Amino acid sequence: MNAAVIGASGYSGVELVKILALHPQVELAAVTSRTLVGEKVADSMPALRHLLGDLKFEGSDPVALAARDDLDLFFLALPHGVASDFAKPLHEAGKVVIDLSADFRLNSPALYETYYGKAHPAPDLLAAAPYVLPELADGDWKNASLIACPGCYPTSVQLPLVPLLKDALIDNSGIVINSYSGVSGAGKKVAESFIYAERNESMVAYGTPVHRHLSEIEEQLSAFCGKDCVVQFNPHLAPMTRGISTTIVAKANGTLAEVYASWEKAYAEQPFVGILQSGVFPDTKHVSGTNRADISAVYDARTGNFVLHAAIDNLLKGASGQAVQIMNLKYGFEQTEGLLF
Repeated sequence: MNAAVIGASGYSGVELVKILALHPQVELAAVTSRTLVGEKVADSMPALRHLLGDLKFEGSDPVALAARDDLDLFFLALPHGVASDFAKPLHEAGKVVIDLSADFRLNSPALYETYYGKAHPAPDLLAAAPYVLPELADGDWKNASLIACPGCYPTSVQLPLVPLLKDALIDNSGIVINSYSGVSGAGKKVAESFIYAERNESMVAYGTPVHRHLSEIEEQLSAFCGKDCVVQFNPHLAPMTRGISTTIVAKANGTLAEVYASWEKAYAEQPFVGILQSGVFPDTKHVSGTNRADISAVYDARTGNFVLHAAIDNLLKGASGQAVQIMNLKYGFEQTEGLLF
């Protein structure tokens, strides 16, 4: 099939280009950028010169792209608010769209407005866009032509938490989540707080107590456990390029053995979830450059809490790798196709 990456000059877009250029089931037929039109993609991504040949950046006109018969599948690696401008005409033209932005992650337009500060740009499309975290979503989503790819923080939170909430092994209240992200999670923005001298040898919290991803986390956790799930989410910026480390504290309603049995039941057939034994802690270094999530747990007898740990690559399992994993499942390819780096 012929695929297009819209907004390919950002960090997630580069990862998509890298994966799709090598994917045996896909022809990378179009790569767009508003600022690099006409330039060779390889000049912007020199590490991929051996893969991209003379492929050039095209313009980002959503109506013109929707009218092209030679493009079947579109990945939107765009900021929230902008992605909807492309999703609407592409969806109406019958194209398949996998959106990496936040525009279709929330079911409620009101919640979107509260957390993103403006009215939802395409509320009429929300019902048509299932939220798909591949290891947790049911199979009904595969008939959809517009799919919402989860955020990076929410992926690192849901994978360890959801099976335990569904099996009532933890309380749905009082959950505290501390997450640490590499600087690439902020995109290629130019700001003083992201320059090397500011971020090197520096760790800082931000976005508390109400980070944008909190809305996605709580909506999804509540849906899985069937009751309101209000959490304390504390994101931090870590002095590393990529990766997310998440630590979760939750009141225990079962045993550590039951936690691991719940995870084994949920993820036994899932190639991208690594379940580490208790006392072995996930390390961002070990998942960087992969589409894998590593998880583990310990029990604290003093407090009666489980302490859950997860690590992912924010640009791969937290974005582009996960988007390709969704594509593989939708089209019946091997789930790991193009993702065994």
